[in-house]
Amino acid sequence: MALTEKQKRFCDEYLIDLNATQAAIRAGYSKKTANRTGPENLSKPVIKAYIDAKMAEKDAELIAAQDEVMRHLTAAMRGEITEEVVVVEGTGEGCSDARIVDKQISARDRLKAAELLGKRYQLFTDKVDVTGAIPVVLVDDVPDEE
Repeated sequence: MALTEKQKRFCDEYLIDLNATQAAIRAGYSKKTANRTGPENLSKPVIKAYIDAKMAEKDAELIAAQDEVMRHLTAAMRGEITEEVVVVEGTGEGCSDARIVDKQISARDRLKAAELLGKRYQLFTDKVDVTGAIPVVLVDDVPDEE
């Protein structure tokens, strides 16, 4: 079953502020019954599925995925990222001008990105993972008491 145009408007309005009553009013439902219509719409499986899908899309857009983070760290490490800084220059007679300049990120920031990448790929390990069996050897070195 597909959404009607009014139900789709309701869903899109609901996603703005997550207020079912107000979404129903803005979508064109009666103001008198909006406090019942809104929650009733949310209980319909087709509407719930549409809203869940749209919320998942928003989450995917807002939250960086692992490969995006890795690409950013790699670009930072390689010095491909710039940042804006304010530079103040003297113009003479005690006056100065400020302007914004793009500059490469600092060596410290590049090193931090390399460190984070190294940790991700376990290039620097403080602990050593050892697997295997170690045999237990019993030694009878306790002297006999006579």
